[in-house]
Amino acid sequence: MGVPFVKVDLHGLRQEEAIKVIDKAIGSADSAVYQIQLVHGYHRGTSLRNMIYEEYRYDKRVKRIIPGDNPGITVLILKELF
Repeated sequence: MGVPFVKVDLHGLRQEEAIKVIDKAIGSADSAVYQIQLVHGYHRGTSLRNMIYEEYRYDKRVKRIIPGDNPGITVLILKELF
């Protein structure tokens, strides 16, 4: 059985690079993964955070997007745990 979440560090990436990394993480997530935590940073990571919401809010692979434990993390929920 795999891990329940994957953490992806996006520090220093441009938006186009970040999209490729995020898409790869979503595509390679096994059935045990229920969320992907995207670490983009706070001070200079807000453009990445905004891009994540814009790019993935209608993505059928992503159930919802929520803020992380701190402003430098955004979480993609891939499946709901009930």
